[in-house]
Amino acid sequence: MPVFIHLLWLAGGVFILLFAGDILVRGSAALARQWGVPQLIIGLTVVALGTSAPELVVSVGAVLQGAPGLAMGNIVGSNIANMLLVLSVPAMILPITTTAPGTRRNVLFALTASIILTLLSFGGVIVFWQGVLLFSLIIIYLIYLFTQAKAGMDVAADIQELADVDHMQGLPKSAKTITGFIVIGIIGLPLGGHLVGSHGIAIAELMNVSDAIIGLTIVAIGTSLPELATSIIAALRRHGELAVGNAFGSNIFNVFAVGGASAMAGNLTVRASFLEYDLWVMVGAGVVLGGFAFARIKIGRFAGIILLLSYGAYLAGLMVREGVL
Repeated sequence: MPVFIHLLWLAGGVFILLFAGDILVRGSAALARQWGVPQLIIGLTVVALGTSAPELVVSVGAVLQGAPGLAMGNIVGSNIANMLLVLSVPAMILPITTTAPGTRRNVLFALTASIILTLLSFGGVIVFWQGVLLFSLIIIYLIYLFTQAKAGMDVAADIQELADVDHMQGLPKSAKTITGFIVIGIIGLPLGGHLVGSHGIAIAELMNVSDAIIGLTIVAIGTSLPELATSIIAALRRHGELAVGNAFGSNIFNVFAVGGASAMAGNLTVRASFLEYDLWVMVGAGVVLGGFAFARIKIGRFAGIILLLSYGAYLAGLMVREGVL
């Protein structure tokens, strides 16, 4: 089967993942609301974890299929895309403010997560107990957010958005429709994950590149599309502060939830190239954007252009490293 056909199947798998993840979130949120679960809990569990379902399914599935490089590439690549791509496009539409409540918190947690992942990677493999540690940290993070909100502290704009279940569009109403949404999501996620994993591995073999490069590029960009779309819409509606929260919030879940679950599914092997290049790009991008947040400087159009060019340079560097360019 030629590479082009595998690319079509992989793209189809990404589409199924995103569609199934969205359907599952809406069905689960509607069910939780019918059961009387508080909106904040729904937002911080069902919605927050559900939106990371595509990355989670792809990475865990890749580990189970014997392609840990694709799994690690998806985690690191998605984080880099969230910072350099997802924030660059809305910044070019409208300068993004970094003064919203919770922005610095999200940036600090995301940077800490990146550093922890980098430190764990020095051993060459992230094993089961380290996966448990990572997954425990996402639980602690969610509990922290919940207690802060319950105590009346300023809640980040992105958390308020997650908790606003009543205004979430497309929620099913009847029990049959809710059940249908959940069933479609449960079936679609593993199907999409299998298509992405199997065809991603096939593309890597046919192109004679590592499975990690597929995870860092095609899969990472594909699974970051919801964050990109959300950020663009937020910018067009003059709520650019949501873009920062969404991007860094996604990074926290990628490392702690996705990375933790992947390592618990099987040893998460870390190629030397990650420690030579990719992990440092991830940490470096976090430090630079953290500087904007802590200095309370807007991410303007010029900065957006620089971020996008930086992402292009990063992708070009990957191609050169793999001998594609």
